[in-house]
Amino acid sequence: MSAQELASSWQESTSSSHQQVLSFILGKEEYGVDILRVQEIKGWEKTTAIPNSPHYVMGVINLRGAIVPVIDLRVRFGLKSVSYNDSTVVIIVRAQSTQGTQKILGLVVDGVSDVYSISPQHLQASPSLSGTIHTEYVSGLATVEEKMVILLQIDQLIFNGILSEIKKSMNAE
Repeated sequence: MSAQELASSWQESTSSSHQQVLSFILGKEEYGVDILRVQEIKGWEKTTAIPNSPHYVMGVINLRGAIVPVIDLRVRFGLKSVSYNDSTVVIIVRAQSTQGTQKILGLVVDGVSDVYSISPQHLQASPSLSGTIHTEYVSGLATVEEKMVILLQIDQLIFNGILSEIKKSMNAE
């Protein structure tokens, strides 16, 4: 997909010409998700482990009566693990599948950075390189305040990346 096609599809998905993005830190990189997908931001709390789950599934938490799986994005993306501290947060996101199914998950990140308003002209297509993050989960790269922010496609990351892998690992056993 070209940068123009990407910017055009990005713009069509928003009601205005700018997209609001919550950015967060993982290692030395800054990532962003559509702020409309963010339900809340919580401080780190201990999870209840789920037996036989993939190594990046930290467990579950009780969020006002709802059981929410918690995923460590640092581990999921193959980054060096660190101990959790006061800046570690859980971003509760709501993802929607192409069939309309909604899932709520917690994403453990090193810290929340900022909320940016990104215009389509500041969005670039992600290079197709093999790495720890499949480019199908990246909607693009944005230059904000002279730094790059990797914008994640939260729906694809959760449904095609995380939940499908969990389902495969459960069926393999």
